Amino acid sequence: MKKTYIFIIKSYLGPFIMTFFIALFILLMQFLWKYIDDLVGKGLDAFIITKLLFFASATFVPMALPLAILLSSLMTFGNLGEHYELVALKAAGISVWKIMRPLIYFSVAISILAFVFSNYILPIANLKFQSLLYDVRQQKLAFNINEGIFYNGINNYIIRVGEKDKDGSTIYDVKIYDHTDRQGNISVTTAKSGIMQMSPDQKSLIFTLYNGYSYNDVLNTKNYKILLPFERTEFREQRIKFDLSDFDLARTQEDLFKSNYTMLNTKQLQIFIDSLELKFADRKARYNENFLKRFQNLSTVDTAYMYNKNIEKSTMKTAVLDSVKAPPALADIALKWPFLDNFNNDDQAGVIDKALIASRTTRDNIIFNKNDFVFQQENIRKHQWVWHKKFTLSFACLILFFIGAPMGAIIRKGGLGLPVVISVLFFVMYHVMSIFGEKAAKVGDLDMFFGVWMSSIILLPIGLFLTFKATTDAPLLDADSWRKRIKNIFAGNKPAIKQL
Repeated sequence: MKKTYIFIIKSYLGPFIMTFFIALFILLMQFLWKYIDDLVGKGLDAFIITKLLFFASATFVPMALPLAILLSSLMTFGNLGEHYELVALKAAGISVWKIMRPLIYFSVAISILAFVFSNYILPIANLKFQSLLYDVRQQKLAFNINEGIFYNGINNYIIRVGEKDKDGSTIYDVKIYDHTDRQGNISVTTAKSGIMQMSPDQKSLIFTLYNGYSYNDVLNTKNYKILLPFERTEFREQRIKFDLSDFDLARTQEDLFKSNYTMLNTKQLQIFIDSLELKFADRKARYNENFLKRFQNLSTVDTAYMYNKNIEKSTMKTAVLDSVKAPPALADIALKWPFLDNFNNDDQAGVIDKALIASRTTRDNIIFNKNDFVFQQENIRKHQWVWHKKFTLSFACLILFFIGAPMGAIIRKGGLGLPVVISVLFFVMYHVMSIFGEKAAKVGDLDMFFGVWMSSIILLPIGLFLTFKATTDAPLLDADSWRKRIKNIFAGNKPAIKQL
């Protein structure tokens, strides 16, 4: 029995490793296609690119691992069935359940490792990947001066080269505009030819110009705006040095990204969720209290009191009651608010204007706080979503194994043909349901638990059903059995049709 288990595990490990790295490679290529414009032409060295791809690959493991388990389990049992090894094992008295047992243990171990990876390694990988990707996207394009084009990649300078020699360093018809004083084109250098070279440390660009002029506007004289004086200096050779430190990749401190919900483990997420919920509850309670006070004070009594301090208290009480019940129609204000009779027409308009201003202010305050409450609730749900995702990865590995293994035993086809098609169909189903449920849970349309676990809840009965059919040797995908069953159904209906 041990030899049988070793044989099954060896048959499974090869397809599992192969499909895992193939899925990882496909996801990595998708990442490159998406961000190719942010990587090309920036002079990034091989180490930075390799580092970025490595961290990106680590973030794709939660998607590649379930697909690898599904495809490899289907291929393994499909190969066993196609080469009649599964039939031989059954003939020896070994059931399909016992044949699956070592791979079940292996899948459980993979699920535990998947949780450890998702909880402890994935947050670090997300932190490294997102911070490095942010710096790469902010990086300037590599230094490259083309003929006849004004180049402004160097801070405070604009350079134009009329022609470049084949060696790439000899240049002709050079113009350099110096904007370091932030006052426009007050300093211009022209030259008939020159040599463009990098310094030995690759930190500076050195222009050696020949046979040219330097023009500088003189701004420190009286009435320079009217007289427009300038200086012209002729030279046979001049050297200008440009600092290229801005073209180096500047790394942002990773501490700025650490508080993001995708870069926390379950313990940190739970602390953040509790803190955010307490903060939200306190914020909501304070708003309700302040709004109640503001609503109680929001009446035309204050405005009326400003206009006429001699209003009787009984009139003020009537004004409070009427102001609470008053409709927004201005035509009915005088009828609903009898205290306005205490004022002349001009004062009545002022009272109404101030009441409208107070109402609009309150409305804007309500809208602002409503949007803030929605944002805080979405932030809480995002943290809850990541917390649940730490566990759904492990559970998905087990469910997809119980779909792939019995399906392979049923279809009895190995290789990369039919198993790949079936695996892709099931994985697309799983992925689409996951995205739909998670998005609905994030916006509050579904309960967070049901939204995140919806794909697992739906696929679990399918996996159990396929496992039951495989262990009982049910002809689930046998065309002949389905054909006979359909004929029996129609044959059974014929007498009933004749009687009718």
